[in-house]
Amino acid sequence: MDWLELGYFGLFLASFLAATVIPFSSEAVLAAMIVGGANPWVAIAVATAGNWLGGMSSYGIGYLGKWEWMEKYLGVEKQKVQGWKPKIDRYGSFFASLSFLPVIGDVISVALGYFRARFWLTSFWMLLGKFGRYLSIYGGTLLF
Repeated sequence: MDWLELGYFGLFLASFLAATVIPFSSEAVLAAMIVGGANPWVAIAVATAGNWLGGMSSYGIGYLGKWEWMEKYLGVEKQKVQGWKPKIDRYGSFFASLSFLPVIGDVISVALGYFRARFWLTSFWMLLGKFGRYLSIYGGTLLF
């Protein structure tokens, strides 16, 4: 599929998929669009929205998780994970700003949902982190 031919919709879709457990590089699509003449601020907004919604869908998947599944399918003991709950309650929402990181970002998003981190703060920090990521991609395109 040629993501560039789909324009902003393709960028949104690529960004959404990149924020889920599906490995995908939305950065390349964003950079190609900007270098190709797309309005950089619209492209950044579209990419941020898609990536943020994808990250929040991962949060939602985590929110639906059950302890029984963690123990049965992942072999994680409830007692070990429960030790993290006070830290997640206190600082967890801030960690959503790191959800843009490759591989671990998906884990962060799902874990925040699983631990029921505060929704609005998680949404805010995740949006801020995703925006910062795409803004830095735009900065990188200015070098070339």
